[in-house]
Amino acid sequence: MVTLEPVQVGDHTLVGVEVKLPKTTLLSISTSRGYIMCGALDVGLLNTRLADRGIIAGRAVGVRTLQQLLEAPLESVTAEAEKLGIVPGMSGAEALLRML
Repeated sequence: MVTLEPVQVGDHTLVGVEVKLPKTTLLSISTSRGYIMCGALDVGLLNTRLADRGIIAGRAVGVRTLQQLLEAPLESVTAEAEKLGIVPGMSGAEALLRML
């Protein structure tokens, strides 16, 4: 099952996506420029094989809900995200605000 949900971050309404799969749930919250996602995101792949795309993204591990994704510290971020001042340890919500 796929669920789309509005997620409020500051004064902005963003798009939260929850994909229920067998034994796991994929979570992401996106802006028009980038996104944060659960541990399924392969930041290494985005930084190497897909580097030419300039993807702005961050990964949080151990999250089970969209709210947890907002609150959790990012475990890793893409090189393009770092250019915006997004760094590991930053909360998902703070990273999203920098993506706006």
